Amino acid sequence: MNLLSKYYDLNASCDVQEFYHSRGWSDGFPIVPPTPEAVKACLDWVNMPAEELIGVEPVRERPVIAEKLAINAVMAGCLPNHFPVVVAAWVAMLKPEFLLHGATASTGGCAILIILNGPIRKEIDTRSDFNVLGSSDRATSVIGRAIRLGLINILEVSPGAIDRSTLGHPGKISYCIAEDEEGTQWQSVAETRDIPGDASAVTVFASGAPRQIMNEWTTKPEEILDTYAAEMRANMRNYSIWSGNYVVVIPKQHRDHLQSAGWTKSDIAEYLFRTARIKRGEWSNVGKGSVVRGKGDIEYTALPSPDHLLVVAAGGPAGGFGVIIPPWLGSKSLAVTVAIGACVDCEPPGNS
Repeated sequence: MNLLSKYYDLNASCDVQEFYHSRGWSDGFPIVPPTPEAVKACLDWVNMPAEELIGVEPVRERPVIAEKLAINAVMAGCLPNHFPVVVAAWVAMLKPEFLLHGATASTGGCAILIILNGPIRKEIDTRSDFNVLGSSDRATSVIGRAIRLGLINILEVSPGAIDRSTLGHPGKISYCIAEDEEGTQWQSVAETRDIPGDASAVTVFASGAPRQIMNEWTTKPEEILDTYAAEMRANMRNYSIWSGNYVVVIPKQHRDHLQSAGWTKSDIAEYLFRTARIKRGEWSNVGKGSVVRGKGDIEYTALPSPDHLLVVAAGGPAGGFGVIIPPWLGSKSLAVTVAIGACVDCEPPGNS
């Protein structure tokens, strides 16, 4: 296989790091040198030639080819068996409904959350329990980083260039989790979005930082979910009132209470759709009275419909904690789910 990219002959490790950093090709952390052998190993794993077109960024019409993804995956620390996830994530991100340019150029500072489902989770040794939104395992850490490095080096999404984030958040380093499918009776995120249960899949979501909640004082589903709904309403007051996809990550303690009461993911979505809503007049309570403009009685929902909620079973076994992950800006960018290893030209099912 012939590679297309320019080759640099660097020997000392420190020379490699400074060379890449000085050219803006890193995220500030050390990188793994993308040797031709390592890049070819990634491409061989997915049976793709170097020049294969993964997709085109719709706004600036920038092509994304397999070799460039492989280079950045190696730099991030990915092994060849991680690379199918990276490719699938980019296929999803390049769909028009994801609005990749808007999400990565916005001053709002969102990051791209990646959710893994299916057999791939075990094949690459992910964890879905302790510290699931932190450095829980090698695979999710380096896959999330590979996405960020690809944005920097392929689409120029660097701070002050395309990336105009006022603040950003730590998910812009790496933001990838795997669902705990074995620890729940519920359908996986991918299954709720029309991917077969025996298929591996990736969901991408342009999102804000995780907003953690705690409720250890009840076992009643409604009372547990009222805490999640309250945090969704807080996001609507303090950040954006516009409805869109939300992710809720439900660890085992809350999950056990909900499942014992017979609640499904659909039940959770219906309840949060009904309860996570505010009136425009509530903006007056958080210093935004000037934008109420006589429309204080208009009601806004966090979710356009129950189907817009993504419920993720993940997190450690103890503690009455959970997480709300809000959308970047309402429905301007929609979550997208694709099967891993599927045709790069196919339309993804079940996106809303």
